[in-house]
Amino acid sequence: MAFTLKEIADMVGGEVMGDDQSMITGISSLHEGSKGEISFFADHRYKDAVKKTMATALLVSKAIDFFEGSQIVVPNPALAYVKVAGLFAPPVSKFSGLHPTAFIHESSEIGENVSIYPSVYVGEGVTIGNDVTLFPGVFIGERVKIGNNTRVYPNVTIRHDCIIGNEVIIHAGSVIGSDGFGFIRDGSVNIKVPQIGFVQIDDLVEIGANNTIDRAALGKTWIKRGVKTDNLVHVAHNVVIGEDTVIVAQTALGGSAQIGKGVTIGGQVAISDHVKIADGVMIGSQSGVGKPVSKGQIVSGTPAMPHRLWLKTRGLITRLPQATERLRNLERKMAQLEKLFKKDK
Repeated sequence: MAFTLKEIADMVGGEVMGDDQSMITGISSLHEGSKGEISFFADHRYKDAVKKTMATALLVSKAIDFFEGSQIVVPNPALAYVKVAGLFAPPVSKFSGLHPTAFIHESSEIGENVSIYPSVYVGEGVTIGNDVTLFPGVFIGERVKIGNNTRVYPNVTIRHDCIIGNEVIIHAGSVIGSDGFGFIRDGSVNIKVPQIGFVQIDDLVEIGANNTIDRAALGKTWIKRGVKTDNLVHVAHNVVIGEDTVIVAQTALGGSAQIGKGVTIGGQVAISDHVKIADGVMIGSQSGVGKPVSKGQIVSGTPAMPHRLWLKTRGLITRLPQATERLRNLERKMAQLEKLFKKDK
């Protein structure tokens, strides 16, 4: 597969500086780039790598004079890179048809051009749309609905009554619709609260590997259109996550938390139950959020606070030992002065 630089430039809305008929057969990093490949340059920390790269062409935000090859000037090189990488990405493997070792309940409805690998279980009353791929070891519980063009990777469990939209990707090992963590104390005994709701995942959502998304106690746990989660994310019962939110690895969302649209949540963040995060919020990694966060705020730390305040407090922490020693010296000097003052009296 090969494309001219002009073809690539037209696709990404860029302008070629150099030979627009150069043939590009792949995409690579600056360090590994070779003849016939295109790379991208968006961070001046990699200026030395540009000087050494063997790539034929670069995607850049403005023409640079320290690269001898051709360049495609685009407003956003990183975004252009994503589009170009799609040209050379290998297609997702797909088993042709329904494998005979898969169990598919006779009451289930299977759409057209569906790929079901060996050892898949599809339960009673399931509806699967067109062009869906279920990889080995997938479990689909009773009455689950899956939309068109959805991919479910190996060993994913989708339990009963959950709803999965169109063009959803669920990576290996994730569990959708496990019981929410709900117990009531009866004396010294914990009594389980029945979890009788479901999970709804809307269109264009991507769920990372080994996510756990709990069904609602009542109603639904709802992940809205365009949400992207990294690996090892936990979503508790009745959580609502707004459109186009991004959640990085090892984050945990407490029960009934409400996350707004376009929120960015860093890695290892914990959000308490029933907390509301408004639209456009950014939460720094390893933050603990126990109170509502208003629209557009950037917060960090535990407990979470405005990011600039958190940076100031973090800077103070490293100086605490010296400050403590200075305080002790001042206390000793004050004690000595008090003794002299008493003698003078």
